Amino acid sequence: MSFDNIAIVGAGGWGTALAVVWAQRHRSVTLWGHNEARAESLQQSRVNEAYLPAVRLPDNVKVTSAIGDCAEADLIVIVTPSVALRGVATRLANANARPRVPILSCTKGIEHGSGLRMSQILEEKFPAHPILVLSGPNLAVEVAQQLPTATVLASRAAACAEELQKQLSTERFRIYTADETVGVELGGALKNVFAIAAGASDGLGLGDNSKAALVTRALAEMLRIGTAMGGNPRTFYGLSGAGDLIATCFSKHSRNRRFGEQLGRGQTMAEVTAMTRTVAEGVPTSESAFECARRVGAETPIIDQVYEIVHHGKPPQRALEELMQRELKAERI
Repeated sequence: MSFDNIAIVGAGGWGTALAVVWAQRHRSVTLWGHNEARAESLQQSRVNEAYLPAVRLPDNVKVTSAIGDCAEADLIVIVTPSVALRGVATRLANANARPRVPILSCTKGIEHGSGLRMSQILEEKFPAHPILVLSGPNLAVEVAQQLPTATVLASRAAACAEELQKQLSTERFRIYTADETVGVELGGALKNVFAIAAGASDGLGLGDNSKAALVTRALAEMLRIGTAMGGNPRTFYGLSGAGDLIATCFSKHSRNRRFGEQLGRGQTMAEVTAMTRTVAEGVPTSESAFECARRVGAETPIIDQVYEIVHHGKPPQRALEELMQRELKAERI
């Protein structure tokens, strides 16, 4: 099994970073973006000014806005925003991708309304293809700068996952495998919601004690809703759970943490959204997670407050006060 021709569907920061990493081994990499003018500009300039301005694309990366250019790949990597994944997957399926080519989801989110994980949508669209998931503490700018990074690749197709692990790992991008996709995906999706809360804590100037407590309770909450939705509890202590939660809640590079910080400083949703080029996945995921918690009967006080802040304009200071004034109880993980 060879993956010499890789198509990356999604030319944001994460898709661009993966193109940089995987082009190192002299593969042919096609990077697809939905905006024709931006794709043409990136093909010429070789620098994604909107997302990774300090990183140059290798010469063996072709940038395109034609979805059909991805159909002949040996491996198709999906890196779109979660709200766009179903539509893009439909277009890709209609372009007649080669039979049984692996589809690797690097998108972190939960579909609004259906509560489906990204891999479940891909399984609907590509029933004859192995579907895999990549997730972990993988901030795009650090990956593109080739700083040491670990991630987890999950799939029930063990042989395919192990082959991808061998061919996609580099000296600075270490891939672990897992056979449990549910927890890996949910950890990667839910941590974005908690990062908004952590950012709001920063914006309010609440200090390290408060943030450490918030992130610790976020992990407990992730376990509660994640296991209720079918994830293995052990998964949430790994790279895609605790690892990704730590990185996203504390890093200066985290879009979701920065989004929450601006809200904590008193800016409105409209103001923050107008200033933000990149997608804060925690915004749509907070609504999906709120819905899922009610569907499975999970208690999720932090998710509930982020949902109220983001979708109903609750002041972050009031949300924090309500969290602190909850009934006293024993600590449970």
